[in-house]
Amino acid sequence: MSAEHARTHAAAVANLSTIVDGVTDWDAPTPVAEWRARDVVGHLVEWLPGFLGGSGVELPGGPGAATDPVAAWRHHSVAVQDLLDDPASDALVLANPHVGELPVPVAIDRFYTTDVFLHAWDLARSSGQPHGLDPQWCAAVLAGMEPAEAMLRASGQFGERVAVPDDAPAPERLMAFLGRDPAWRP
Repeated sequence: MSAEHARTHAAAVANLSTIVDGVTDWDAPTPVAEWRARDVVGHLVEWLPGFLGGSGVELPGGPGAATDPVAAWRHHSVAVQDLLDDPASDALVLANPHVGELPVPVAIDRFYTTDVFLHAWDLARSSGQPHGLDPQWCAAVLAGMEPAEAMLRASGQFGERVAVPDDAPAPERLMAFLGRDPAWRP
């Protein structure tokens, strides 16, 4: 099980790492109005350790995104990859009041890896780089999220859906669903 999730995570990390390496202004605005470029990395490296609480998994601490977003991302992404590459991670269970009980690799894949994948678009837009999002993966994520649209909107984590043509490319349709304007530029 963890091997499949490890491969998916590695692909999302490779794309985002390329974008991270190309950022020249870590204080640039992003499509998330309250965030600067460094805040995208900060979000990704900060929420997962708390989410994994109660599963017996402690990710090693590293540099902070506020002072060194590149080092923070590299350290964190390697730590998560090492966890997923370890076959023993299949036996770890996350017990969370919001999602129930899930094997840790499944929880990381479902919630965290998808977040890495999605936020690559934000950081790419912020830094003027190509987003590198796989259109088939975008279409699959969108298909998985659309049935839960009411719940997702009620969570407050997503903006109102942005109108785009039905035949827009899958990355644009996904970002529009999430409340991002596909035409956004800093």
